[in-house]
Amino acid sequence: MSEETIFSKIIRREIPADILYQDDLVTAFRDINPKAPLHLLIVPNILIATADDITEAHEPYLGRMMTVAAKLARDAGVAEDGYRLLMNCRDHGGQEVYHIHLHLLGGKPLGPMLAR
Repeated sequence: MSEETIFSKIIRREIPADILYQDDLVTAFRDINPKAPLHLLIVPNILIATADDITEAHEPYLGRMMTVAAKLARDAGVAEDGYRLLMNCRDHGGQEVYHIHLHLLGGKPLGPMLAR
């Protein structure tokens, strides 16, 4: 896929974002519409549109997304109390930007994810 997303432009630093981490595989930055005191997005530096598009070739990116999430949670001081990692997939899953991204939310009790 070669479509452009807002995240592609953030990764290339073509539009401003509060980038907290970047390496060859992933970029992490603050969400502009936070749902918790700490709300970061961790994205692969290549375009993978949805979780359903992930292949074995993407495993290095996904693994790095998880290790960076844990590092950022520790750095932000939320690791001990706990935090939530969330990835949405497609419209019914709540995905708004079709470039996979891992939400890291913390800094307050988040409660159950879904009402029963």
